[in-house]
Amino acid sequence: MNVVDWNMVRAFRATAEAGSLSAASRQLGLSQPTLSRQVAALEEQLAVTLFERVGKRLVLTAGGAGMLEHARQMAAAADALALTAAGQSSDVAGRVSLSVTDAIATHVMPDIVARLREEVPQITIVVTATDALSDLRRREADIAIRHVRPTEPELIGRLIGELTAHLYASESWVARHGVPQSVADLRGATLLAFDPVERFVAHMEMLGLTFGLEQCRVVSNSALALWEMTRRGLGVGVVLDVAAARTPGLVALLPDIRRTPVPIWLVTHREVQTSRRIRLVYDILAEELRRLVVVGAALSEAPGVAGKPA
Repeated sequence: MNVVDWNMVRAFRATAEAGSLSAASRQLGLSQPTLSRQVAALEEQLAVTLFERVGKRLVLTAGGAGMLEHARQMAAAADALALTAAGQSSDVAGRVSLSVTDAIATHVMPDIVARLREEVPQITIVVTATDALSDLRRREADIAIRHVRPTEPELIGRLIGELTAHLYASESWVARHGVPQSVADLRGATLLAFDPVERFVAHMEMLGLTFGLEQCRVVSNSALALWEMTRRGLGVGVVLDVAAARTPGLVALLPDIRRTPVPIWLVTHREVQTSRRIRLVYDILAEELRRLVVVGAALSEAPGVAGKPA
C-alpha cells in the first residue's frame, strides 16, 4: 500500500483551489518549482493526471476532481490535529497570532502589545492587519478581533462592547470650508467613503445622514487609509473616536448627530481555549479592550474634543 505524503496532497489542494501554481505557492510560502514537483510526484504515485493546462490556468481533470474532496478531508483532519495540540499546550513560550482590522492594528494594538511584551515577554505576538475574516479553524489566526458576531459553531465569540465612530475633518479642511451647522451644509463636501460605497451610503442614511453617491469621490476598503486622508484634509471621513482623540488637528463635525456603533468581538476557536499561552493573551486582550470601550464611551460624550490622548 502506497503511503501518500501529506505535503504532496497539500500542494495539490492549494493548486486546485487557487487555480494556478503561482497563487498556490504564495499561499503556502513555497517556491513554484517546489510546488510543481510535489504535484507531479503525487500524479506519478497515484498514476492519475490531476490537472490540464488551459491558458495560464490549471483545470482539474475528472480524476483530479474526484481526489479534491479527499484532499480537503485530509486538510480538515490536519487542522483539527493542530488545533487539539495547540489547545493542550501548557508551554507559555511561543507564538500567538492575532487577526485585526487595520484601524485596530494601528490605533489599538500598540498599547496592548506593549503590555503583552512587559507581562509575557516569552510570547511572540504576530499581528495580521486584514479586513477579511481569518479562518480560525485553519489556524490562520489564534485570536481575532472582529466587528461582527461569529457564526461558525466551532468558534467562541465574546462581545466586549462597542466603540463609536463619527464624522471628522481636519482643521485645514474646516479653515477652507467652515464649520457645518447641519447635514445640509455637507451636501457639497467630498466624503471619504468605505468600499462598497453603496453599503456605506445606506449605512449613513440609517444614522440620519443623507449623502449622494456623487459625493463619494474617494473610496477605500482601508480604514487606515481613510483616516490618513481625513487627517490631511482631503475630505470628511468617518473615524473611530478613540483614533480621532489620538490625532491632533481633527475636528468632530455635527456633534449632536448619532454616532456609528462599532461592535468589538473577541473570537477564538474552542480547541485553543485550553492553551495556557493563548489564554493569557486572550485575557489581556479582553481586559484592555474593555478599558478602551470605557474610554470610547467617555469620548463620545465629549465629541467636540479631538487630539487628546485616549
